[in-house]
Amino acid sequence: MEFFHRLLITELNLMDKIRFKIPFYYQKSWICYLNPRKDGQIELAFLRGNELSDVQQLLSFNGRKQIAGIPFNKMADIPADKVLEIIHEALLLDKTIPYTVKKRK
Repeated sequence: MEFFHRLLITELNLMDKIRFKIPFYYQKSWICYLNPRKDGQIELAFLRGNELSDVQQLLSFNGRKQIAGIPFNKMADIPADKVLEIIHEALLLDKTIPYTVKKRK
């Protein structure tokens, strides 16, 4: 979890804020958060996961419509290059397409 926190803050210059007792990371809008799960895994979750291409086939929705995440137990489980591709795609999405709230009817 600390590896991703440092990467997101230091290397990618994202800002962080603790919300709901977990760290969220943002630029223009919320991009991702680190979610400690009850099963002991950590999930790197993307708030606009439904808008990401997922060509790496790592994102899991777990019954959610918008948020998609990558669960992992330890750093050795993570294909770092593929995760970085997803993070960069999420950053590009945040920079180029403004987030809009879709109202329910």
